[in-house]
Amino acid sequence: MNHQGIGQDRQTDVADFIRANMHVVAVPSVPEIRLYAAHPGSGLWRLADDAEGDDPPPPYWAYQWAGGLVLARHFLDRPEAVRGRRVLDLGAGSGLVGIAAGMAGASAVLAAEVDRNGVAAIGLNAMLNGVEVTAVRGDLTADPVPEVDIVAVGDLFYEAGLAERVTAFLDRCVSAGIDVLVGDPGRAHLPHPRLKTVAEYAVADVGTGNAATTKPSAVFSFG
Repeated sequence: MNHQGIGQDRQTDVADFIRANMHVVAVPSVPEIRLYAAHPGSGLWRLADDAEGDDPPPPYWAYQWAGGLVLARHFLDRPEAVRGRRVLDLGAGSGLVGIAAGMAGASAVLAAEVDRNGVAAIGLNAMLNGVEVTAVRGDLTADPVPEVDIVAVGDLFYEAGLAERVTAFLDRCVSAGIDVLVGDPGRAHLPHPRLKTVAEYAVADVGTGNAATTKPSAVFSFG
């Protein structure tokens, strides 16, 4: 098992930083949800400077990306997709997808994120929206298949090695009878032969820093 908790003092420090320096905003394309979001004065580099290791991950969790936005929009528009089901939000970032699943009536939500600053943000964002999300830090793709009914994957096909690991993990999930939904705007390493389009939305492209533009994005079933 390669996931882990965060030291309570460290987690509290990050949470205090997020509350003090980030803005609470309604999410573009999913305004039912509010999140702590980055802005030019956030000073996120201070969290990166304090991270473990010589190569801290970029703060992807501080922004919303098209794949997560399209999954969140889909869950709120089609709550029957997750209602009463146990959901894993893989590569959760801000927790947006898991929060949407909780708001749509999921019976339990697990959010997995490799960045410990992101894990702290998930807890704050879930509280902000009045839903219960269990956040876990780590890369679950090498772990045993989780005890969930559906895995939601947004924005994890941007790099070849990562896409390969995620695809292998999703294969194991499908073999175990778990449904898999993928949200993506069509990135380079998306496994198209394995995907079937479920829904399409034009969502804000917030991760690029421009919430005013939209791009066509889709929810796919993986099988």
